[in-house]
Amino acid sequence: MQEITQLSQLDLNKSYTYADYLLWKFSERVELIKGKVFEMSPAPSRKHQEVSHKINRYFDRYFEKNNCSLYYAPFDVRLYKKNRNDELVETVVQPDLCVVCDLFKLDDKGCIGSPDLIVEILSPNSTKHDLNTKFNLYEENEVKEYWIVHPFDETITIYTLQNGKYIGLKPKVVGEVIESVIFPKLNFEVGLVFE
Repeated sequence: MQEITQLSQLDLNKSYTYADYLLWKFSERVELIKGKVFEMSPAPSRKHQEVSHKINRYFDRYFEKNNCSLYYAPFDVRLYKKNRNDELVETVVQPDLCVVCDLFKLDDKGCIGSPDLIVEILSPNSTKHDLNTKFNLYEENEVKEYWIVHPFDETITIYTLQNGKYIGLKPKVVGEVIESVIFPKLNFEVGLVFE
């Protein structure tokens, strides 16, 4: 197989697997969703990075006392239907933050299977992708809790999986405390991550 060193060498109308993804040697970050390549935004904005860092601090304090592992992008999460074989995996995402409690899902390449909690921080270029494509993907793959962080609106919305569908809680704004549903002692004041 020809070595792929530039994104432009790929046929974006074609379907790919994780095995293909592992062979790509270009600098652009991409996600693979149901076999289709999605180019990720260039480096996130400074505000995006600051918000991610602050949320990570609260998560890190909480999860260092639990049997769960916390990861942040770039970190490959491979989602599969019925078969863990990398030749068949057609979805690889890089959430901004994710928490994995079933440590058997972790290997040297990242996570294979659904994390328990995923956080996506919206960017102008990723809003539709995170609110639509990834929302549906995470729901379909039974990610128990999905947080959507709006850095410019300064809100955080939590969706929890109930009977296979996401149920959204009221968005939390500056001055309110956000609290995980599946990890009830994971909480902090929303404004602290947007300062």
